[in-house]
Amino acid sequence: MRDEAAEVKLAAPKFKPYTRQTIHQAPQWALLAPDLQEAVLVVARVLPFRTNQYVMNELIDWNNVPDDPIYRLTFPHRDMLAPEDYARLRDLVLMQKDEVGIEREVKRLRLGMNPHPAGQMTHNVPMMDDEPVRGLQHKYKQTVLFFPSAGQTCHAYCTFCFRWPQFVGMEDLKFDAKESKELVSYLKLHPEVTDVLITGGDPLIMSTRALAGYIEPLLVPELAHIQNIRIGTKSVSYWPQRFVTDNDADDLLALFRKVVDSGKNLALMGHYNHPAELRPAIAQQAVKRIVSSGATLRMQAPLIRHINEDPKGWAELWTTGVRLGAIPYYMFIERDTGPSQYFRLPLAKAYETFQAAYQMVSGLSRTVRGPSMSAFPGKVAIDGIVTIGGEKVFALQFLQARNPDWVRRPFYAKFDAEATWLDDLVPAFGEKRFFFESEPDAPRQVIPIARLQGAQGAMADAAATDGANDAGDQHTGT
Repeated sequence: MRDEAAEVKLAAPKFKPYTRQTIHQAPQWALLAPDLQEAVLVVARVLPFRTNQYVMNELIDWNNVPDDPIYRLTFPHRDMLAPEDYARLRDLVLMQKDEVGIEREVKRLRLGMNPHPAGQMTHNVPMMDDEPVRGLQHKYKQTVLFFPSAGQTCHAYCTFCFRWPQFVGMEDLKFDAKESKELVSYLKLHPEVTDVLITGGDPLIMSTRALAGYIEPLLVPELAHIQNIRIGTKSVSYWPQRFVTDNDADDLLALFRKVVDSGKNLALMGHYNHPAELRPAIAQQAVKRIVSSGATLRMQAPLIRHINEDPKGWAELWTTGVRLGAIPYYMFIERDTGPSQYFRLPLAKAYETFQAAYQMVSGLSRTVRGPSMSAFPGKVAIDGIVTIGGEKVFALQFLQARNPDWVRRPFYAKFDAEATWLDDLVPAFGEKRFFFESEPDAPRQVIPIARLQGAQGAMADAAATDGANDAGDQHTGT
């Protein structure tokens, strides 16, 4: 009897990444005009660039380049740098070919891009035995983020990614953990934690065996208070073969079932930026296989200029996801880091887009929340634009916060048509400051930046090979 599943796997493509050094080998490289090729070679010196054959063959419409949204999502553009910065770097890269000068200029540009926003380096890293715990962040009471070192790359990089320093070799600004031992020890000391989010990079760049080495220690009876294990991943969009035809795809789904059978919820936090990512048959098959394992799949993404400004696209994405069994979760505001000036939209436009998309979908898709800013004090949602007492204001609330007492507490900011982030807003009704600006941080989470960087610097050599811009061929289970 013919084994059709086995035949499908034998015919399945093997994952092939392309980076700045190898993109010229891709057949589509010749389709790019010289100025677009130049932009990739120059800007990719500053920001991470990595794509793969699935993204290039199935998701990008090469007849619509450079305006195709997936092209803009994955390929660098010259406007991501200020004109004078681009010209200076272009001269160094293409004319002078001065590697020392390039390195100095690239470092200057990166440090000017707010590489770790929202207090990630100064306020989110927890302490244990009077030392910062490498590879962990603990911003909110119930949730710990875990960054396994083997998951500090992705099947392809998003040009807007707020974790871009993870991928460009900025070792002193990097989060990663070699193993889960310290995570488990920390969780045993914190029974208030119910959720562990395994993130990166993309943890699903790892083989199933490597991923299991991080997940299975969380299933022990001593960690019964851990109810939810989340995995942040873009593989659902950039390499859905991970769940369907990779050599260990069945093993991966078996691992998902093992977590579910242990009594915990396994949630994949799937990053979908555009409905084109969910149109291919294999992408839809991946969703069905994930859901059939007992895991849940939640859909989230930021609203990004040039890529997903059309409310109809969001409505298509959410309704398709719901039909397949996924749960719309968040529409985020693009963070104030990296080339944010290229991608950001005014908050008023973000709310208008969210409201229009929300009106197009049924109640099953209205599980989505947003538009939401992951700012220093917490996740702030724009609930509306209203006029109160003759003053036009943004109605805001915390969906999550450093101080749990702030959650769901409404507050108001003066309407500003040009504001793109929480820091641009000022209180309404004559108030001098927002209520959360006068309250202290939880001291448990405050670490002097110099001390943290010193601790990380001592470990930098050990981490030097993990997750760099052109890390290339980490094992993906293919």
